[in-house]
Amino acid sequence: MEEWFSRTVQCIGSDRYARIRKADVLVAGLGGVGSWAAEMLCRAGIEKMTIIDGDVIHPSNRNRQIHALASSEGQPKSFVMEKRLKDINPEINLTVINEFIRDERMIEILNSHQYDYIIDAIDTLSPKVFLIYHSLRMNYPVVSSMGSGGKFDPLMIRVNDISETYGCHLARMIRKKLHRLGVKEGFKAVWSPEKVDRSRIIETTGERNKASVVGTVPWIPAAFGIICAYVAIKDIAGISPDEIFS
Repeated sequence: MEEWFSRTVQCIGSDRYARIRKADVLVAGLGGVGSWAAEMLCRAGIEKMTIIDGDVIHPSNRNRQIHALASSEGQPKSFVMEKRLKDINPEINLTVINEFIRDERMIEILNSHQYDYIIDAIDTLSPKVFLIYHSLRMNYPVVSSMGSGGKFDPLMIRVNDISETYGCHLARMIRKKLHRLGVKEGFKAVWSPEKVDRSRIIETTGERNKASVVGTVPWIPAAFGIICAYVAIKDIAGISPDEIFS
């Protein structure tokens, strides 16, 4: 019987696939970006992963989050994702943290494993900055998703060092807060300079602790998440940007 991962090995080679299989990756945030990133990592062959999210699936999540179905509404995102990933690869070693992580708890999690890569898909500023800062302090490689809400054109998505980002409100806020902590560069950002029409943003009185709700199309968060997974897999496997598989 053909192994489920045989097409991946055929594409990237057995040596690179072996590096992927033994990697340990943390995915923080399982929303429109992180759910897709976690799934791509699993399908690529990552066999050890920590996934973190304290939220439940809401009806509005169905337009963009891979685990959001009518049948999964109201269930914790982390547990729904756990079931889904284990259905893809029953042998995956998952650490599932059903919490909103911040402050000392985040440091505890970062100290609990020797991670090969951190994927930041958190959509709240303070814990996002906290995760990035302490991951860098511990010398973990990081790829972080910037703002995907309100964007429409997936061909404008880029990957650069955070210091090279512009035209993204979230990236600007992250740079500002990290500068105060002495960090100006050193991690990869998945971002888009596409301008967001203000009509796509609705101010709110605090829906799930958010100051505003941003309109979103299905393919943009998915593309951000897939690119985050690609960056992590590429670096873990040791594939150079201009390499042609042989």
